Amino acid sequence: MRKIVALFLIAPLFLIAQESNLSEAKVDLSNPNATIYTHIYFLQKDSYNPGKAAKTIYGLEKNSAVDKAIKIKKVLDGKGLYLDFNKIPNNPNYNDSIGYSSYFKFIPFPDRMPQIYVEKIDENWYYSTETVNNIDKIYESVFPWYVSKLQNLVPAYGHKTVFNIEVWQYIFLLIIVSLTLVIFLITKRLAFFILQKVQLRITKHDANFQVKQELKKLAHPISLLVALQFVDIVFPSLQFSLSINKWVFLAVNISQTVFWIYVFLKLVKVAMRVYSEFTERTHGKLDDQLVPILNNFLTGIVIIFGAFKLLHLFGLDTTTLLAGATIGGLAFALASQDTVKNLIGTITIFLDKPFHIGDWIEAGEVTGTVEQVGFRSSRVRASDTSLYQIPNSKLSEMVIKNSGVRLFRRYSTTLGLRYDTPPVLIDAFTEGIRKIIKAHPETRKEAFVVEFTGFGDSALEIMVNVFFVSLAWSDEQASKHKLHIAIVKLAKAIGVDFAFPSSTLMIEQFPDKSNLALDYSLDSAKVEEAVEKIITDFKEENK
Repeated sequence: MRKIVALFLIAPLFLIAQESNLSEAKVDLSNPNATIYTHIYFLQKDSYNPGKAAKTIYGLEKNSAVDKAIKIKKVLDGKGLYLDFNKIPNNPNYNDSIGYSSYFKFIPFPDRMPQIYVEKIDENWYYSTETVNNIDKIYESVFPWYVSKLQNLVPAYGHKTVFNIEVWQYIFLLIIVSLTLVIFLITKRLAFFILQKVQLRITKHDANFQVKQELKKLAHPISLLVALQFVDIVFPSLQFSLSINKWVFLAVNISQTVFWIYVFLKLVKVAMRVYSEFTERTHGKLDDQLVPILNNFLTGIVIIFGAFKLLHLFGLDTTTLLAGATIGGLAFALASQDTVKNLIGTITIFLDKPFHIGDWIEAGEVTGTVEQVGFRSSRVRASDTSLYQIPNSKLSEMVIKNSGVRLFRRYSTTLGLRYDTPPVLIDAFTEGIRKIIKAHPETRKEAFVVEFTGFGDSALEIMVNVFFVSLAWSDEQASKHKLHIAIVKLAKAIGVDFAFPSSTLMIEQFPDKSNLALDYSLDSAKVEEAVEKIITDFKEENK
């Protein structure tokens, strides 16, 4: 009987000791997951035991360790940093670094809070020495000194709760929203002023209306970013719960990312607008074609990086996505080698600049005016308005004759006079052409040739070799037109006739028929007067 009574007395003590041992077993520092879980678990309301949570702090006495552990938890909650234990490694020898290293550590939030992390000391994992040494400063930055001062000023009714939120938190939230609006309005004006000064320093001249509009649009998201940064700093002071802070800071981070994307997109637009104005003042037109290509390329880069950032905020592993995109991009590149070649050809064309937009070129069998240079191909418009689409990979390898970069446009032709033209009129005709060339507003005056060069099958040949100063193909044709009309008028005025290929049977006289030979006027005074009149009229027409 005594043994039974003793058993009943000892059993409760044994159960209490066993329960104590089970509770003590929850303190696990064997890996990063276990250490962080131990810290968070023993600071929850239903399992609050700061002494056990403090065991995650190495090398400090209990009271100091408890203070550090509580501050780490408050900082994480205040910044809305929710710990997903499924993503925290269980490996006792986990190493964040790439390659071999004897230093083992894990950073739960490398982007938002890299100062707080755990490290392996001996065989256990603890919060790092750097975290412990800096946690007081981090805590003060998240919860500034005025937070406790203001809370002490809150009367008793201010701590009453409405929908699990205290009254003073509603009031302070309204104040923060009002201050954020004021900061936004002030920063918007200031940002626009600074952007104008930067633009003036870069371009050395005042911005036009379009650039100013783009600068105003750029100032808007910049001021929003400043306002959001203010919210990011002061919102933890309201001491909302982790669940509220998590969603608020997720919204803030998403908004900041979206606004940054918008800022960079507007920066691209402003830069392209300024560059477009610069290219309009340059002689070459290939730079003008580079503007839309650069705009599309830079816009694509901004959108891609912004999308990766947003995916990261939503918890997706962007490293895996990037690796998959890289492998997929490599496979796509291998499957579309021609496209890659054309892209390289485009880069080569813009670097070497073998032609400009509007140049008349000869590339292989294609002759025409360059209209557009794109990512993949270039467009050349032939004289008959046909459009040739030439891949840039081939165009960059061709021998290109660029008539658009000549100093002058050379024009050479041969005029044929009838064989019965008198020598006096031949001299008068050639001298008249020389005067016409000198009077022509679009010819090079110091370099031209007009000479009687030979005897053709059907005509006396006069070579005309002249240089036009305009490089545009259409201007050259107009210059030829003026020259040709003046030569025709000259020939008509002095009475010479152009020959054409023919076979002529000459019979000096038929009975009762007059001579078939032309009746040339050999009066030198009249010939000279006719030439001078043609030259005077030509000068008047081309003033």
